[in-house]
Amino acid sequence: MDQTTLERPAAQKTEHFDVLIVGAGISGVGGAYHLQQQCPGTSFVVLERQENFGGTWLTHTYPGIRSDSDLYTFGYRFKPWVGNPIATADEILRYMGEVIEENDIARHIRYGHKILKANWSSRDNLWTIEARREADGETVRFTANFLWMCQGYYRHEEGYTPRWEGMEDYKGKIVHPQTWPKDLDYKGKKVIIIGSGATAATLAPAIANDCEHVTVLQRSPTYFIPGRNANELADTLRELKIDETWIHEIVRRKILFDQDVFTQRAFHEPEAVKQELLAGVAAFLPQEEVEKNFTPTYRPWRQRIAFVPDGDIFQGIAAGKASVVTDEIDHFTEKGIKLKSGKELEADIVITATGFNLNVLGDIAFSIDGEPLKFHDTITYRGMMFTGVPNMVWVFGYFRASWTLRADLIGDFVCRLLNHMKERGAKRVEVALRPEDKDMKLGSWIDPENFNPGYLMRGMHLLPQRGDKPEWQHTQDYWAEKDVIPAIDLDGGEFKYS
Repeated sequence: MDQTTLERPAAQKTEHFDVLIVGAGISGVGGAYHLQQQCPGTSFVVLERQENFGGTWLTHTYPGIRSDSDLYTFGYRFKPWVGNPIATADEILRYMGEVIEENDIARHIRYGHKILKANWSSRDNLWTIEARREADGETVRFTANFLWMCQGYYRHEEGYTPRWEGMEDYKGKIVHPQTWPKDLDYKGKKVIIIGSGATAATLAPAIANDCEHVTVLQRSPTYFIPGRNANELADTLRELKIDETWIHEIVRRKILFDQDVFTQRAFHEPEAVKQELLAGVAAFLPQEEVEKNFTPTYRPWRQRIAFVPDGDIFQGIAAGKASVVTDEIDHFTEKGIKLKSGKELEADIVITATGFNLNVLGDIAFSIDGEPLKFHDTITYRGMMFTGVPNMVWVFGYFRASWTLRADLIGDFVCRLLNHMKERGAKRVEVALRPEDKDMKLGSWIDPENFNPGYLMRGMHLLPQRGDKPEWQHTQDYWAEKDVIPAIDLDGGEFKYS
């Protein structure tokens, strides 16, 4: 036997599963639960890049990290939430861990697997997925009949920080909340937080008592809803010794009903809703402060509205531990930031709570029969399937309601679709425009007049297109989709089986 024969590598092993779920965050763990419950006997694996489950709640470690949705609707419909409506990351991770343990899901999850490529073969009706196993750097291969994308929508490894002139001259530290250093010492320091959203509103009160002073620097104000971190209905039902399963469902329905009313009012009577939101802030701060730093120029719900438990950031401002400055950055200096108004803010630490980078389907190199797939060339079917892409569903949640509401709806849809394919003996399904759709007007994934956060506007060219009919849009309307998605006709003209 010659030397070349001795050194020939062994053939790479390929594992096969009926379904491959990408991501072990809130969507992926929910998907695994639904598969087990609704498609018994289906083989599946969950590939997760991180070292543990949780997604956002694992990777985000900045002080005060908490949900900005209530956990009665952000929690799964099948697992009662028994804590405060707004929860910490640790509380959410504990809740998810219980779901995994109670349903024996852990054995299906492979941690430390970064997916590199996914190719669909029309000849074999199979996805072939290549992943790098972080533990040893080895490339491993899987095949799957169906791909369920539950990986979220932004890059965990890096947040979005704009480039400002003079950043290299600044002598202090610049930190993004998404990559928070474990050893960051902010005690007794002057801190500037750049941003106006939920992250800034969470961070400021969490660190203010330890800092000399915290300044939230925003280009423009945003809307907030201050309130008690409690649910009176849930508390009353618990006093009456009602079963937690009933409490979860009743409270969930009441919250969703109230949210629907609020959303409709935001569209139909925006000025009245605006004044109500501003009045909530005015309960904590002088009217002058509200007008100067907390009165947005846009109508409510064009961007996400964060709930502020007990008005903590406003209390910090009222106590003098924090302040808000509405201005634009001209450039960084050695000591801090020079504003366009001419004022200079000094700081030892600058925290850029400036958003994140959109990650479209995990930044995976997708191909169909060897041809690279550009998602912007596809048209979305209800924000979860794409024309020309067989046997794949994507979970993309809601902006105006809890993400998990849609994850649960799509979980039901995927299971119903898989069972329908089995009944038909179909190995392949994809969506395609019907004859009546051929002249349909196309537009961007989301209508900017409807919803326009920065991360979406920066990444719109990467996302699929939408049509002008509800079937070919991600409508962002849970209150319609909760009835529409379960009623989808799987034998409708948009579904092609083979």
